[in-house]
Parts: sequence; C-alpha cells; structure tokens
Amino acid sequence: MSNARFTAVVIAGLVLIVGGLSVFTVNERELAIKLQFGEVVEANHEPGLHLKLPVLQNVRKFPKRILTISDKPERIFTAERLALQVDFFVKWRIIDAVQFYTSTGGNLVVANDRLSEIIKNAIVTEFGKRSVQEAISVERAELMRDMLENAKDTAQGLGVELIDVRVKQVEFPDDVRNSVYQQMREERARVAAERRAEGREISEQMRSTADKERTIILADAYRDSQKLRGEGDATASEIYANAYNKDPEFYAFYRSIDAYRKSMGRSGDILILDPENEFFRYLNQSDGKR
Repeated sequence: MSNARFTAVVIAGLVLIVGGLSVFTVNERELAIKLQFGEVVEANHEPGLHLKLPVLQNVRKFPKRILTISDKPERIFTAERLALQVDFFVKWRIIDAVQFYTSTGGNLVVANDRLSEIIKNAIVTEFGKRSVQEAISVERAELMRDMLENAKDTAQGLGVELIDVRVKQVEFPDDVRNSVYQQMREERARVAAERRAEGREISEQMRSTADKERTIILADAYRDSQKLRGEGDATASEIYANAYNKDPEFYAFYRSIDAYRKSMGRSGDILILDPENEFFRYLNQSDGKR
C-alpha cells in the first residue's frame, strides 16, 4: 500500500472516530444532559441526533419512565406507641435532569436511598398521628394521600416527582403481637360487659314498667269489678224489695227454696236440723196447705 493511500485511510478513520465522538442520540424514553468538565452546559434535549464536542464534552442519560422503590418493611409507632411493621413501595420519575444530577450525582442508587428516607420520614409522621384502627382500616386511603403530600415537596428538591406511595402490608412485630391481641381481647370483653350491663338495666326497667302496669291494670279491674258487683247487689236488693212489697209470702217462699238449693244441692252435704224447724216450713207444706 502506498503512503498516500495509507494516509487517506488514517485520516478517514480519524474522521469517523471524531464524528462518532461528536454525535449522540436521545430516544423518547430518556432524559439527557451535556457536560463539559463536569458542568452542565445543555439539557432538555429532544429525542433524536445531537452534537457535542469530542473529549471536552460528555453526555449523561437518565430514564424517563416511572421507577419503583420497594424497600424492606419499616418499624414505626402509632399514636398509642404501638409498634407496626409497614411494608410499602414508591412510584417516582425524574422530571428535572439537571437538578437530579446536581443533587444525586446522577446516581440512581443514591436517589433511591434518599427517596426511601424521605418516604420513611413521611410514614413515621403520618402513622404517629393515628391509632392502629385508623391506620389499618378507617383512614387507610387518607393516610397514603397524606404520606404522598408530606414527601412530595422534599422530593422535588431532588429533581424528581413522587407519583404514588402505597402501603402493601401492615403487621404487628412478633414481640408485640401477643400483647396487642391480649389488649384487643380485653377491650372486646370490656365492651361486651358494658353491653350486657346495659341490657340488664333495660331489662330491669322494662320488667319494672310491666309490673307497674300489671298492678295498675289489676287494681283498675278489681275496682271496676267491685263497682259492678255493688251495682248488681244494689239492683238485686231493689228487685227483692219490690218482690217483697208485692207478695211477702212468695218472697219468703222463694228465699226458702233458694236456701234449700244452696244447702242441699251438693253431694255429701249433711244438715242436722229439727224437722219442726222453721227452715222446713215450706217442705212440710208441700201438699199445698198453708
């Protein structure tokens, strides 16, 4: 090979190398910044082909997609000072590549660690405001919303956006589970005792009211019966008096017959009297003689 051709090949190779070092591409799933001696000189590159100074400038690329942090469960305390194991995950993404680079050095591991600490602080703060009942059931959705709002402003200082914070699981640690369950049993027993006491009180009140009403009803019934009996006796006495005034003999006869019926009308009755007693006057006159 002649020297001229060799030189041409070398120059072409250098041109290709310099050309390759002078261009870079950015796709739609990436954020890129251009650095010169470690300082950011350009950012916000659109997807496509871009130029840079070879050797003097270099490019750092970061993922534009949503990222996930799923850390180990965190031990926190509720408002009652009860320990819980909280398992959570975080969805986040980079929104400012320059700020992300200056705050974390562009290191995703560093970013994950710092975001984990921010989220843990938010979890500790929000769980510390609530009881166990509120944290695990009643206010679960509100709890996660407050955790996200609490951590968002701090996370923006890293050039990232927190999209979602979710609590996957909440459990009692082994060292407190038994004591918590015992407290829950005692609380349920206390509530049950209160309900039974309230039931007994209501039962006694109802029984007392019923007894009072029964006594009043019986008293009213007895009063009304005595009134009716008195009215009946008065009417009977009036009838007897009228009958006596009309025919005293017939009235005496009727009363004697009634006395016979009441005294001798039952089986086993024994009546010992003198046959000449006035009581048998109408029996002795049964032949029709006066």
